[in-house]
Amino acid sequence: MAVYVDDAIWSWQGRKWCHLLADDIDELHRFARAVGLHRISYQGPPKTANPHYDITGFERSRALALGAIACDRTAIVTVLRQLRRAMDRAA
Repeated sequence: MAVYVDDAIWSWQGRKWCHLLADDIDELHRFARAVGLHRISYQGPPKTANPHYDITGFERSRALALGAIACDRTAIVTVLRQLRRAMDRAA
């Protein structure tokens, strides 16, 4: 299983933000916990169709140090599509 993070380019509340996601939702939650994120910050069904965590540039650096794969927006969209297909098959 892999965990991915895109570039911190989204500005909000004076910080730059990005997305953390994984090939598997359980792996996403385990990795997020290792980064220091709380489960309450998870963005996924039913709030949104795209399971991910929004993280700051600082948290992105920590995620990369823990082994997350840096990728561009195109790769993030591809991973999200694969994850949604897997979730649909499991439902």
